Amino acid sequence: MSTISIGQAAVLGVVEGVTEFLPVSSTGHLKITEGLMSIPVDDTSVVGFTAVIQVGAIAAVLVYFFKDITRIVSAWGRGLTHREERHNHDYKFAWWVIYATIPIVIVGLAAKKLVEGPLGSLWVVAGSLIVGSGAMWAADQMGRHKRGEDDVTFKDAMLVGCSQILALLFPGFSRSGATMSTALVLDLDRGAATRLSFFLGIPALTGAGLYELKDAVGARVGAVPLAVGTAVSFVVAYASIAWLLKFVAKHSFNAFVIYRIVVGVGLLGLPATGALNA
Repeated sequence: MSTISIGQAAVLGVVEGVTEFLPVSSTGHLKITEGLMSIPVDDTSVVGFTAVIQVGAIAAVLVYFFKDITRIVSAWGRGLTHREERHNHDYKFAWWVIYATIPIVIVGLAAKKLVEGPLGSLWVVAGSLIVGSGAMWAADQMGRHKRGEDDVTFKDAMLVGCSQILALLFPGFSRSGATMSTALVLDLDRGAATRLSFFLGIPALTGAGLYELKDAVGARVGAVPLAVGTAVSFVVAYASIAWLLKFVAKHSFNAFVIYRIVVGVGLLGLPATGALNA
């Protein structure tokens, strides 16, 4: 029997698609949803399932930003063979994304058992949601929002890329929340911070999904639920990306801060009442 049914896979796909790129912690929301549906959150195949359906969300980024990604990859390819092309910002940016992904790969492999074990507790998720909210609010207030996407430097990319480690070690912190907050502290405007978060998420999340694939397609998760969850994640994530970019163009991150605090406080009460197993 599959650990996850087709209906549960569809629900988890919706949750993943909505929350992956919003700064609210997709991992936290997936753990909560799995717990409410009595899915064993610490099961290896379930951990793998949640990582694989992220690939659906990443595919949505690839489709949504296809022109930008094609331009950057093309510039990178030209720069590899033509020295004069190496002054192109897109060529440099491609390398920066690669370099900025290395730290989270190293930490992810080294701390895998820790992340899947004690750091996966709902207490950690709840605390990270609340603490991360404070960090996001402070970053939005501190940032001067004066630098655009063309102003991104190697230093920016590395600092924002390294901030993904926070979300890896403390699931409720949110990868998007950590990267956007760091970018705001570096004075990038909200639009540039959001787009940089998207681009840095592509290699990290794709790699995690492919790495966990072997566990997800094991005996306890069927291929059909996995396909359904991934497909639903793609469709919902595409709509979520479009909405988020429009939202940050005119609004601060305060709505997300308030939402995270409410969810974090509520989550602290669920294990205590026995509604969820921490």
